[in-house]
Amino acid sequence: MRFDDEHVDDDVLTLLALGEDGASDAERAHVDACERCTAEVRTLADVAGLARTAGELVPPAPRVWDAIAADLGLAAGPDAGVASPRPVRAPVPSDDLSRPSPPPAVEQTPTARVPSGPAGGDDQPLADVVPLTRRPSRWRWVAAAAAVGVVAGAGATWWAGREPAPQVVASATLEPLPGWDAGGSAEVETRSDGSRQLVVDLTGQVGGDGFREVWLLKPDVSGLVSLGTLDGPTGRFDLPAGLDLREFSVVDVSEEQFDGDPAHSGDSIVRGPLQA
Repeated sequence: MRFDDEHVDDDVLTLLALGEDGASDAERAHVDACERCTAEVRTLADVAGLARTAGELVPPAPRVWDAIAADLGLAAGPDAGVASPRPVRAPVPSDDLSRPSPPPAVEQTPTARVPSGPAGGDDQPLADVVPLTRRPSRWRWVAAAAAVGVVAGAGATWWAGREPAPQVVASATLEPLPGWDAGGSAEVETRSDGSRQLVVDLTGQVGGDGFREVWLLKPDVSGLVSLGTLDGPTGRFDLPAGLDLREFSVVDVSEEQFDGDPAHSGDSIVRGPLQA
């Protein structure tokens, strides 16, 4: 058998990729020996595996099926115009090994022969060799279209569940106050649901024996709002929905003592105004 232009049918390759038992012994032997058919099975199996792990799927829009039907010359709709899969030719029964099969009406089919015994003699016909020619398969196109729908649906599901990146609406450069060797930055992020967070990053000397607390102050320091304690050099703090950042526009990080007093200690490490 010449493997350069005679290959296993696409439908059979698809069944093998899906783990189905739909191939004859001759077809399986050909796939094992043919790099091209083996690669086809591996590629189809990868697509099938991706479809099985895609999770919740979103049905493709009707225009997707219309486009597929137009390309394949089918009637509109996902179920129209799909031909039944062709039967796979079964191997020749063992009781027919003693006689050759009749030749086809149009083209002479090559006949495989085996020696009659170890001593030689005339070769005896074994069975007709069925050419495994490749031909266009409508099933393969439909399967490919379905795989595209699976992948596209999975991508749409992923995109629908993906939260957009937050938007930075204001930022501040944090400068050290007297007695401190520190710096840093602060940003206000707005999420898609309208909630806001203040992101604080400090560098240098970030505190002594106490703890750090983050505040928003009025520019004249006549009012302040505590956002919480800062553990380490970086922290995120939810901003109250009604907090007006035009009024409380200064970011302040202070050194606080474990004295039970919730008020500002007056010992600020860094401070900086927010700017849009």
